[in-house]
Amino acid sequence: MVALENAQNRVLAETVAGKLDIPHWDNSAMDGYAIRATDLQDQPVELEIIETIPAGVVPQKTVGVGQAARIFTGAMLPAGADTVVMQENTETVGDRLKILENPAPQQFVRSQGDYYRAGEPLLQAGLVLKAADLAVLAACQCTEFAVYRRPKVAIFSTGDELRSPDQTLQPGQIVDSNRYALTAFAIAQNAIPQSLGIVPDDPVQLKHTMAQAIAQADIVMSTGGVSVGEYDFVEKLLEELGGEILMRKVAIRPGKPLTVAKFPGNKLYFGIPGNPVSALVSCWRFIQPALKKLAGQTRNIDPHFVWAIAQQPIKGAGTREAYLWGNLSMTDQGYQFILAGGGHSSANLINLAQTNALAVVPQGVQAIEAGDRLRVMTITN
Repeated sequence: MVALENAQNRVLAETVAGKLDIPHWDNSAMDGYAIRATDLQDQPVELEIIETIPAGVVPQKTVGVGQAARIFTGAMLPAGADTVVMQENTETVGDRLKILENPAPQQFVRSQGDYYRAGEPLLQAGLVLKAADLAVLAACQCTEFAVYRRPKVAIFSTGDELRSPDQTLQPGQIVDSNRYALTAFAIAQNAIPQSLGIVPDDPVQLKHTMAQAIAQADIVMSTGGVSVGEYDFVEKLLEELGGEILMRKVAIRPGKPLTVAKFPGNKLYFGIPGNPVSALVSCWRFIQPALKKLAGQTRNIDPHFVWAIAQQPIKGAGTREAYLWGNLSMTDQGYQFILAGGGHSSANLINLAQTNALAVVPQGVQAIEAGDRLRVMTITN
């Protein structure tokens, strides 16, 4: 259960019903005068003003034949009135009102329950609560409700060559950037990241860390150790730990070596390639939908693709589906995609920064030419 003020980006676990009709009572949509539509039959129309009704004040009088009440936007409609004439279409002298242009019957009146009836389903389970949803819940006095808990994501990197950013590098060593990228990715998905640091290429230490991660988290993301080298132990250790291997590789570039295993309790282990671009592409393309579904979401789970016009030639990857990073923008002619400058190596993290989309070249397509349409996957961090 969460309070309304703490519910942003949480996922509803049950359908919520409101406690109030919206609008709560008949009210005016304009500054003007509340009148009876039947009084508009005679021309010109002149009425007696019997009351002024600001917003937040309960009307004290009933509008009768030949009468009107001064009313302001949002104020309660007085008994007897059924129509509002906007003040721009009136003239007043003392307590007399002249209507210069007749409104249609019921015009500028917001009737009680027009938008929502108390007790009916308001928001469905599985929705991610955003600003407008929270406003709706507040308006209907839903101050506390059930949400799904946030998934716990254990994250660690593998490799003898890795060091943290604050350490001095020796020859042959590299900075572990993946943990920071994956942690930011998990936070953006409203998950709770749990960093387990860097694990060396030692099967005993690696198995211990993997077991710890599986025990404490809903999803595990480790980078490195999932290819076919002599120091790639992850897949073998997953089997030793009782995991059901669901996937060993995918036909995409970058990101081919991707090991996915399932453990009891609906837990998932993602063994992600160590190259930094491959790691993030794997997150955006495969792990993001899994996290959303595990978090209870029922809408907008799959990656979002749009059609765009390529601004330069984009090469394919032969038998694999190619994902190439760049920027998607909207023009008067529709979406356009501009490839990021520089090399598109899975190890080149530099030109991935500040991109917002991945161009998709299908399997078997050698290239997409400038000016051609192509599918583009948007990146949501």
